[in-house]
Amino acid sequence: MLQTLTGENGFGLQAELRRIVDAFIQEHGDLALERLDGEETTYDRIRESLESMPFLASKKLVVLHSPGAIKEFIEKHQALLESVGDATDLVIVEPKLDKRSVYYKYLKAHTEFHDHKELDMNGLTSWLVSEAKQQGGTLSTSDARYLAERVGANQQLLGNELAKLLTYDQAVTRKTIDLLVEPTPQSTIFQLIDAAFAGNAAQATRLYDEQRQLKVEPQQIIAMLAWQLHVLALVKAAGDRSDASIASDAKLSPYVVGKTRGIARKLSLADIRALIANVLDIDAKSKTGRVNSDHALRNLLVSGFAAH
Repeated sequence: MLQTLTGENGFGLQAELRRIVDAFIQEHGDLALERLDGEETTYDRIRESLESMPFLASKKLVVLHSPGAIKEFIEKHQALLESVGDATDLVIVEPKLDKRSVYYKYLKAHTEFHDHKELDMNGLTSWLVSEAKQQGGTLSTSDARYLAERVGANQQLLGNELAKLLTYDQAVTRKTIDLLVEPTPQSTIFQLIDAAFAGNAAQATRLYDEQRQLKVEPQQIIAMLAWQLHVLALVKAAGDRSDASIASDAKLSPYVVGKTRGIARKLSLADIRALIANVLDIDAKSKTGRVNSDHALRNLLVSGFAAH
């Protein structure tokens, strides 16, 4: 069996690798497992491992991490992989593959190919519900979405927060999420901008005050706003292209693109340019002491965003 694990979703990739390795060890034992890293080993060592017979076991599992880092492996990959015997299972882990390369096309056509993409909001929500169930707990779809919005797209962090919630109470609810999970700065900025564009001055002010109470300085908030407005401009300019396509070209998470899409629908490119100019003006004036950045940000969030 030859398998390839690739993709930007490192959490999903590693989870799949652990599943494969654990299942193999349970059946054949850990002495039949061999791991080689392309950053540390040689082509000859890889060839020797793939061509040798299992020792004290009916099968062996070889896990190759980034063998594409070895030039000779790339040059000879087809002949080498076609020589792998039935007694050897091989997993090739290549987080980043050039889809234009002969190597990628061979792996895609001749191995069991698993491309682990970053999850969008719907994917994260489904994953959280499934994870809670597997760990003996319950989590509704709406509360799973709320948790993802509060924490962000990092699956490792989401997994840690879910484990904490399940330890406290197997029935995870919005109440326990509010009690135990601190919102991340990025997710709060999404909420803050949403509130500002909706003209909800009270909520925008509350969210801003929460950031300040957490010792997040105005300059940090300006930086996060600038980044979000940059993403907003990209999504708006992309028109009707899919979230996955935008995320791939702009090197963004589909989660971020999906969250930004709702805001982009409310604005024109001229609106976005004006907001970027306002944030830039506050940034420049605050650095020269010509404006109180805290007061200027509050005014922008309460009135400047709503005006658009």
